[in-house]
Amino acid sequence: MSDPRQSPDDRLHTDRPHSARVWNYLLGGKDNYPADAAAGEMILQAFPDIAGIARDQRAFLARAVRFLTGEAGVRQFLDIGTGLPTANNTHEVAQWMAPESRIVYVDNDPLVLTHARALLTSTPEGACAYVDADVRGTGRILQEAGRTIDLTRPVGLTMLGIMGQLPDEENPWGLVRELLAALPPGSYLALADGTDTSETMTRAIEAYNANSASPYHLRSPARIADFFEGLDVVEPGVVRISDWRPDPGRSGDLPPSHAVSGVGRKP
Repeated sequence: MSDPRQSPDDRLHTDRPHSARVWNYLLGGKDNYPADAAAGEMILQAFPDIAGIARDQRAFLARAVRFLTGEAGVRQFLDIGTGLPTANNTHEVAQWMAPESRIVYVDNDPLVLTHARALLTSTPEGACAYVDADVRGTGRILQEAGRTIDLTRPVGLTMLGIMGQLPDEENPWGLVRELLAALPPGSYLALADGTDTSETMTRAIEAYNANSASPYHLRSPARIADFFEGLDVVEPGVVRISDWRPDPGRSGDLPPSHAVSGVGRKP
């Protein structure tokens, strides 16, 4: 991930692929540069299922936010690792169900933040805010988020595909615990990340990492489940991403997915 202390132009790195822009390419978006498109094509050639994982992750976000807003009654969201706007963004799903919902988006790619400010507009009853920060800056994230959401009331913390951007030696599990420690009981974590269960995908990600400004680190499903330590994990648990409460008509013989997801409640 880039250094937020650098100027926005310095952080764009248009000559090197960036995860948010590559993901945008895989989802069929246009907000990417030639280096991102080239990296996306390279991954698609080596591992065609990656586009399905990208779509599955966005679909999981919508299902998780619907659950948090509807069944869990959450009205505040902290979305870290926002990515470029596409369909069913966090505030769109939450505010469709509860217009008073308040959302803080966090990312450190200047292109993401420019698009977010332009496109992710709130209902009059609710609020949307945007924080330019690296996920490792938990103190700053919480301080800035506290200007828009009430950190004494339950928060839905969403982290999709972001913890895989940190290597084990940076202790991403500790960062998640720091964020959750600052949130009150009744808050939730919704997290998804790619797994190391496919040798083909592993090789594709290794090739991507060799040229990327933001390397990605695949992990075993068990290590991803460790992010939910100390939480009450919502059924069906930490499972294949397409198996987490699939929409009607999507159950049954779902395609394979080399990513897992889950939702957990802070007791």
